[in-house]
Amino acid sequence: MTSLPLTIRQELPGDAAAIERLHERAFGPGRFARTASRLREGRPHEPTLSFASHVGTFLVGSVRVTPILAGGGPGLMLGPLTVDPAFEGRGIGAALMNAAIEAARGQGHELILLVGDAPYYARFGFKPVKPGQLVLPGPADPGRFLALELAEGVLARRSGAVAALR
Repeated sequence: MTSLPLTIRQELPGDAAAIERLHERAFGPGRFARTASRLREGRPHEPTLSFASHVGTFLVGSVRVTPILAGGGPGLMLGPLTVDPAFEGRGIGAALMNAAIEAARGQGHELILLVGDAPYYARFGFKPVKPGQLVLPGPADPGRFLALELAEGVLARRSGAVAALR
């Protein structure tokens, strides 16, 4: 059997339909009710910070990053991070995360937020946001509301609402 190479590259407009199908399979219709989804609703993700992974021509993973306001300053909301279940456990999610984080760092962004599994995201440097410091526009488990500082001390200078850019 031939082994096809895994590629990771910036998301292209032509990836959108396959990514939407991947999100539908992974998260189902309830994905739109999640607080993190509400922040992204009607707002475009940033293509230079969003990545897709392929095995051959088959899309196997995606990560999207959306600009937001976080406690009075600019920030990024990472997610969803999605890997096709048939390709889980092969490091694709980690590679997508690293690509997005490095792109954000390279563009001078200071703060990335997400709602997700703290033990998984801790390996990338994400830490829980102190309860009440930043307030999402809907319910979220406080232990799953995480931040990654790309500029030291930026989180300590932020408090208040997390909102979509208008």
